[in-house]
Amino acid sequence: MTDPKNRGDSGDVLDARAVLDTLVENHRDFLHFLERRVGSRDTAEDLLQEAFGRAVTHVHTLRDGESAVAWFYRLLRNAVIDHYRRNAVAGSALERFASELPESVPPPEVADQICACVSRLAATLKPEYADALQEIEVKGVPVKEYAAAKGLTANNAGVRVFRARQALRAQVAASCGTCADHGCLDCSCGRPAS
Repeated sequence: MTDPKNRGDSGDVLDARAVLDTLVENHRDFLHFLERRVGSRDTAEDLLQEAFGRAVTHVHTLRDGESAVAWFYRLLRNAVIDHYRRNAVAGSALERFASELPESVPPPEVADQICACVSRLAATLKPEYADALQEIEVKGVPVKEYAAAKGLTANNAGVRVFRARQALRAQVAASCGTCADHGCLDCSCGRPAS
């Protein structure tokens, strides 16, 4: 900020530097306020950082005689509301995604022909990814049932399966090369030589 003085909406001159100093002095109180409302210190710190950024660019909206601290708490309340709105939108999108995941198992004649590398490489994934693939893809457990059994929401289970598939796809591509690009049916790259 090049000029520490700003004009409020009423035309009164405010000392922006003094306002920002007051806000910084109350940093701990603001962080505690946010942490109580969002339940996570990391999220609270992120929201506080964003609010400080807004305060720097919007300090001119503070009216002469208005408490900088009260004004900033209003910004923080709005930040919390926005945070929960964003999470609600993301959550509903993930639930839609989880509900669209296919819950079918490949026919036995296809399952027997799938590249042997897939099973071997699946075991190298993070344990929760390997478990999700084993239960959902191999055993055919529906995503919602898997989620309930593991104490997850359906959308979290759907995301886990999606990420597990991505990780497995990357492992197969790295291990099998062109076989992974053109299909791994009746593949011999994971079988011992006869």
